[in-house]
Amino acid sequence: MTSTLLISVVVVAVLGVFLFQSINKTMLAGRTDAATAEARANVLTITDYLFNAADPAPAEESDPAVSPPPDPADQAINVLAQRAGSRYAVVIFNNDTVGQDRATLNIDAGKSVPAGFRQRVRTDTTDQTLSRYSPLRYLTGESVSGLVIGKRVFSGTNGYYEVYHLFPLNEEEATLSSVLQLLVLVGAGLVLLLAAIASLVTRQVVTPVRLTRQAAERLASGRLEERLKVRGEDDLARLAASFNEMASNLALKIHQLEELSQVQRQFVSDVSHELRTPLTTVRMAADLLYDAREDFEPMASRSAELMQAQLNRFESMLADLLEISRYDAGAATLDLESIDMRDTVLRAVGDSEALAERHATRFELRLPTDPCMAECDSRRIERILRNLLFNAIEHGEGKDIVVTLGADRDAVAIAVRDHGVGLRAGEENMVFDRFWRADPSRARTIGGTGLGLAISREDAILHGGWLQAWGAPGEGTQFRLSLPRRAGIQLKGSPLPLVPPEVEMRRTWRGHVTPVLSAAVVVESGAFDVD
Repeated sequence: MTSTLLISVVVVAVLGVFLFQSINKTMLAGRTDAATAEARANVLTITDYLFNAADPAPAEESDPAVSPPPDPADQAINVLAQRAGSRYAVVIFNNDTVGQDRATLNIDAGKSVPAGFRQRVRTDTTDQTLSRYSPLRYLTGESVSGLVIGKRVFSGTNGYYEVYHLFPLNEEEATLSSVLQLLVLVGAGLVLLLAAIASLVTRQVVTPVRLTRQAAERLASGRLEERLKVRGEDDLARLAASFNEMASNLALKIHQLEELSQVQRQFVSDVSHELRTPLTTVRMAADLLYDAREDFEPMASRSAELMQAQLNRFESMLADLLEISRYDAGAATLDLESIDMRDTVLRAVGDSEALAERHATRFELRLPTDPCMAECDSRRIERILRNLLFNAIEHGEGKDIVVTLGADRDAVAIAVRDHGVGLRAGEENMVFDRFWRADPSRARTIGGTGLGLAISREDAILHGGWLQAWGAPGEGTQFRLSLPRRAGIQLKGSPLPLVPPEVEMRRTWRGHVTPVLSAAVVVESGAFDVD
């Protein structure tokens, strides 16, 4: 609408100016031609009086009864005054005779004829009639626009005369003013008409598009039954029909995916629960065999130990599957309490000490001296930390693991840093996928299930926090868990950096960023925060 209105105003203005200039030019040209023709006719009359008048006989000085002969210029002015009436004025100048300036009408001849134009007429030798537009001034002080036409006339006896015709253009000005007002009114009406037409056409086009947009928003919000009314057979009708077809197909696919997801979740849940009964029986038998392994032959004793280890792993995987099924079903809840995160870190490190000793790994703890209180589910937070510590032990290649705890006014954060193989570019986005491994050919050395980091991510989301990963080949890996101090508060930042400070310092010292790709995955509503 705005664009159409602006373009209409510009077009109407340009056309109006062009039309007004054409009318003005045509009207003035016609007036000039008529005035020039009349001026030429008057010049012939003046020439007859000035050049062809008989020279009177000289009067004797002693005869006072004989009056001097009439001046031919006066005679010409009298004749032209009757001919011109009030339509125009005639001015005759004779520079050779003082006081011989003559004019018809009540006009100020000296101010009405510009000096420059007089100079052109006075010096003209082409015997042409010259003209120009100039204001006309009357003795009353009134001034109007006018046309001045001048010509030099030879009188024979008194030399040259300058004859000027002064044509007022007030009638033409009034006519042009009326035309201009009419053009403005017609232009404004035309613009309003174009605006009304544009509004009608735009509304006919925009209204269906707006309805389509509203329907798409409702469809995106989950109202899969939303459809558009199809009217006519034009492009908008075909758009509505295509939208309805797309919505139907989308609803069908979503329904199929929901059914498949529900079947998968139900299958995992059912299988997990159904396996617990036979697993309990097998566990009881395995415990008996494991306790009596000293009485067996070496081969049977080793088999009992292997069976016990695999049963432990199977129970751990079954517990993880049950936990994942609860998350998928939306049945996971938090048992919140205000805890000191330092105690939680110490308990998780204590649970991992035995495994760390077997892998010749040492923990370096960097804990604050002041309490770091937060409203959390201590069981789930400890499970996140154990998973991160087990993962660091498995991939840390026996090097030290740094555990850092930090806090600010709104959040607490725990970073687990190892110095192992690290992550390649893009893998920091996949470490939280279920059953994902950086090297599929590499066996799990500590018997993990492949679900630990996935469950940790779900636990972090359940707390309204972030679980982020950074890694680079040869630089190791760092996981950062950020949690709000109070439950229900939106997390806006983390008190600990994701990239280890020593890595960032090396980059600064080198004067440029090394080609080590690092990224953070913010596991919150599918958003990604890159550090």
